[in-house]
Amino acid sequence: MLDFSFAYTKEALGLFAIALTILAFFPYIRSIHKGETKPHMFSWILWGATTFIVFLAQYSDQGGAGAWPIGVSGIITLYVAALAYVKKSDISITKTDWVFFAIGVWSIPLWYFTSDPLWAVVVLTFIDLVGFIPTFKKSYSRPFDEQLGFFVLMTVRNFISIAALQNYSMTTVLFPAAVGVAALVFVLMVIIQRRRLQSH
Repeated sequence: MLDFSFAYTKEALGLFAIALTILAFFPYIRSIHKGETKPHMFSWILWGATTFIVFLAQYSDQGGAGAWPIGVSGIITLYVAALAYVKKSDISITKTDWVFFAIGVWSIPLWYFTSDPLWAVVVLTFIDLVGFIPTFKKSYSRPFDEQLGFFVLMTVRNFISIAALQNYSMTTVLFPAAVGVAALVFVLMVIIQRRRLQSH
């Protein structure tokens, strides 16, 4: 009975994290359609690809319900990247962007040859955080271009995803923890920049 109750709680947390993911993305996507938000396309390509591969790694390491929202987020994130391209939001791509994208893609054979998903997760977490850099730079100078509520919800979502994990290991925890902290830092930076600009 205890095992069933434990699994039920984890699944409920996983479903709640998925609901938060959808709740976060819906207004963000709507604001892109309205031209109010201009996401950096390549950041979102990197995030989408890395997030979905991490989901596969978490799933292989028995992450259970905690992996579900990561998979859902990966799929929706790739849609945002496509939308950013269609809307011509911010499609600047540097050679460095391509280098990190290539490294991210090579994490799959790395996983295959080492037979250990942890190394893929380490590489992908690094790539995902690097993918944050263009958005950090853009939002530092233009802090009103991003929907802050999205990143707040995603911060909460990541920590709930960790709580929903059915197996705790570096493979399952590293990515949502690192991305959650990065999103929190991003939120604080944008708040500070908005207040600074408004005070001038």
